[in-house]
Amino acid sequence: MARVCSIRGSKVRVGRKIHRSGLAKKKGGIGRHVTKTVKRKVSPNLHTKRVWVPELNKYVRVKATAKAFKTINKNGAYQTLKKAGLI
Repeated sequence: MARVCSIRGSKVRVGRKIHRSGLAKKKGGIGRHVTKTVKRKVSPNLHTKRVWVPELNKYVRVKATAKAFKTINKNGAYQTLKKAGLI
């Protein structure tokens, strides 16, 4: 399965990390210098859980981000999953 949230559609993004070299001035060096930027992947905070849907009287297995589970708590499981097309 892909690393994609089934409710919000959040997926792995590409970011950058700054590489620095040198010793800090307060530690006796000549200062830090940016040498290059390196690509890195930023993954969503995915969890696979069983969500109880009282209207259907059954559990539904959902792979979603932590933010999506907060949305389920706020708006209700049935309404959120129906809007996402999982029910």
